[in-house]
Amino acid sequence: MIQTIIWVLVVLVILFVYLEFRFRKGKIKAEDEWQETSVEKIRDLGSTGSLEILPLIDWYTSRDDLKGECGVSYLIKTDENSILFDVGLNSENSDPSPLLHNMDHLGISIDDFDIIVISHNHQDHVGGMKWQMRKSFSLTTRQIDLGNKKAYTPIPMTYPGLDPVWTKDPAVIAKGIAVIGTIPNQLFFMGWTLEQSLAVNVEGKGIVLIVGCGHQTLPKIIDRTKDLFDEPLYGIIGGLHYPVTSGRGKIPIHQYVGTGKRPWTPITIKEVQENIDYLKKENPEFVALSGHDSCDVSIEAFRKAFPDAYKDVKVGEKIIIS
Repeated sequence: MIQTIIWVLVVLVILFVYLEFRFRKGKIKAEDEWQETSVEKIRDLGSTGSLEILPLIDWYTSRDDLKGECGVSYLIKTDENSILFDVGLNSENSDPSPLLHNMDHLGISIDDFDIIVISHNHQDHVGGMKWQMRKSFSLTTRQIDLGNKKAYTPIPMTYPGLDPVWTKDPAVIAKGIAVIGTIPNQLFFMGWTLEQSLAVNVEGKGIVLIVGCGHQTLPKIIDRTKDLFDEPLYGIIGGLHYPVTSGRGKIPIHQYVGTGKRPWTPITIKEVQENIDYLKKENPEFVALSGHDSCDVSIEAFRKAFPDAYKDVKVGEKIIIS
């Protein structure tokens, strides 16, 4: 018994040393890549007269017949295109998944979008751990036929019948719509993470950012956006990973596994406020923080900081910018 305990302790120490070494090395690499990467201004983006964002998967729901979960999926509609941004978690491992369940209850079908954008290869954005391990994604437990839709992914990924485009660098993917390119970060447990965000140029207003988890960090997302576009930052919606308190659901896990910090130094409300102050410099007219990876304390801090601009993110509740 004692020998078993000793061996377990030895294994844990070795694992900790490895994770700490990987974390330090990855942090240096991520910062070096950030400093060395330069992007060219996008001048041919075009614009859309209107933008509609409908959360299909997130923590909170607007109706009892819709399912909320610790994942993200948004249906984004512009004048000419419809985009499915991420595909949720499917923690139930059910078919139909919560995503397909919500789509059905909201009267949405696969035919209602022509583009898929994956923010990053984590289970709560690609449909589950199975698909994360396979570097793929799925709207439910089986990979349904998606026809000839276009797909844009932050790392090389596959999907039966599709030829996903790896958008490591910023790219215009449709009129008024671009991905801002991947920005790296090293997470203590989850390792090297490349995440991209979506930018939509709304005519007469500016750039609206749609973010998956914000592992890139909000300041870097903002800085990249300013480097890419002449248009001002009009607004931002999505996950920014501010799990300050243990609170509800899986938020306690998020406190320790996805902040880009060591697990024994979780993110603080002071750091959240510093990020809020950074965003305030851009004077956004629209701010909406996802509850899938941020606690209610952080959401309330954003609501208080942007009283006239803040919108709640709820499954089934459209956010319209026109």
